[in-house]
Amino acid sequence: MKIILKRISFVFTLALITGACMAQVSSERPNILWIVSEDNSPFIGAYGDQAASTPNIDALARQGILYENAYCTAPVCAPSRFTLITGLYPAAFGTENMRSEYPLPEFVKFFPRYLREAGYYTSNNAKKDYNTVDQPEAWDESGNKATYKNRKSGQPFFAVFNIGTSHESSIFGYEARKKMYAAFSGQPLDSIKLPRDKPLVHDPEKIRIPLYLPANEAMKHDWALYYDKIQEMDSEVGTILKELEATGLSDNTIVFYYGDNGGVLGRSKRFVFESGLRIPLVVRIPDKFRTPAVPLAGSRAEQLVDFTDFAPTVLSLAGIAPPGYLQGRAFLGKHSATPRTQVFNFRGRMDEGIDLVRSIRNKKYRYVKNFMPHRLYGQHIEFLWMAGSIRAWEQDYKDGKLNELQSRFFKPKPSEELYDIEKDPDNINNLAAIPTFKNVLSELRKETFNWLIKMKDVGFIPEPAVEQITKATTLYDYARSGKYNINGVINTAYQASALDKNNLPDLMKKATNNDPVIRYWAVTGLLALGEEARGAMPVLTATLRDKEVYIANVAAEALYKLGDKQPALEYLFKAIKDTSAMIRVQALNALQVATPEELKQVKQVLIAISNNNSEYDKKAANFLLQNLQ
Repeated sequence: MKIILKRISFVFTLALITGACMAQVSSERPNILWIVSEDNSPFIGAYGDQAASTPNIDALARQGILYENAYCTAPVCAPSRFTLITGLYPAAFGTENMRSEYPLPEFVKFFPRYLREAGYYTSNNAKKDYNTVDQPEAWDESGNKATYKNRKSGQPFFAVFNIGTSHESSIFGYEARKKMYAAFSGQPLDSIKLPRDKPLVHDPEKIRIPLYLPANEAMKHDWALYYDKIQEMDSEVGTILKELEATGLSDNTIVFYYGDNGGVLGRSKRFVFESGLRIPLVVRIPDKFRTPAVPLAGSRAEQLVDFTDFAPTVLSLAGIAPPGYLQGRAFLGKHSATPRTQVFNFRGRMDEGIDLVRSIRNKKYRYVKNFMPHRLYGQHIEFLWMAGSIRAWEQDYKDGKLNELQSRFFKPKPSEELYDIEKDPDNINNLAAIPTFKNVLSELRKETFNWLIKMKDVGFIPEPAVEQITKATTLYDYARSGKYNINGVINTAYQASALDKNNLPDLMKKATNNDPVIRYWAVTGLLALGEEARGAMPVLTATLRDKEVYIANVAAEALYKLGDKQPALEYLFKAIKDTSAMIRVQALNALQVATPEELKQVKQVLIAISNNNSEYDKKAANFLLQNLQ
């Protein structure tokens, strides 16, 4: 009996000691380090990519948790970085269009501010690009020299290091990079000296090119070059980790490594496929901060994670309860939530290219709803076309060298897409029209619709209208003011994008609705129907007199395609002189259907736009001017 009592006493004492140690550990606040690489899908050895040379990230994965199903919210940097810094979906706040910088409600704080208020030293080195009005008070320091080393002794830190080596521009040729640098810096092109291209490290003949791309010489070169850049980026990750180790802080620091959006090789960045949305994510948690809920080192987590989850997760790891308005779920730390069952993704305006796409992905399927199916996948975007592989792809299409799959990029989109991610990771077999997948399609369509309504998605408001609304309020507040008929708008957008001629009578009726956003989507539906909307020509002609220029612009484009060119061109030629930059961009997009002879009538106007300071109408005008050469 005495032996038993001694054992009980020993176990009890051990439990007290362990509990005291646990209490000591849980009261210590971890440092948190973010290492962010730009524009890369999981071209990482740890993800099974045999062509990748990434020893530092691979080692980090062996020490940490590799997330197999991590996603950005948008397949481009600025809208996704909005999500990262706020924990919110851009489509709910009007920040989905590239570099739009519309204001936010007062309650929204960049999340590092919560850490700073809790005593953390916050530093950002150095990219922001948050697609909204900046909040510099979120950081103790932000810039090219920002570092956690400047904190007070013993002060916990949250530090961000951004690596631009893998950015899209890394695969541009020398002359294209000079042109890009001149545009950003304002320096004369002839005065710019940049490093010349290095010889390739990776063998272009040994790189797997997806079937949706042509394996021409330019494509193979850019793929090999990109693997070189990923290798360089990995080396920079190693440098940051070695510096952390040298300071003696590794055992006190939780490390995140991730990419800010999918990669830059044809049909990835900017596109709502796995290639544009899936990102690498590795999290290393020191033993002292581990709990039974934390996966073991070297684990591979299957759960779905998206960028809205990052802010609440960092706060949770720091012991801070995430604010209730955040739209993501903490996947680690004290305030971990139930894992999500799906991720939500979107595409809005990409630079000068106008589009609108929404997508949901669960563990097995990705559903894509194209609300502007009449727009090509491969809309001409100046920055995208600076890559030699994209230009070569387009030339192969013009020369008739591509098969059906490779040609899709230069054609209009279907209304809906459905992909089995497990069987078709490249997203090339659209299952939306196959009867056996009818129930899956219906379920994901309904979930997408419900999500748009719940979120009060303001991305359906045309950007010229957004420019006016945000002079007086935020889009988030506007959507809750009673002035935004979300159900009417979304239902009309679904009708407009269905490519179903049976919707023609209803779309014609809605083209005269009192709500200008509903009118806009109804007329967009007439444009998308093409020849099947010929009976709507009187409605379209009347719409040229709509007081909202952004609606009349759509009607003009539709009339032009139906053969009534003169009034359409007259209207669009006037619209490109409008005082609104977004109306000019919209009209310039519409004029891509015009012939060179027709465009000669406004050549001097296009030159004037090309020489002004508005980035996106300038680029749209440049493209039309190229067609005149």
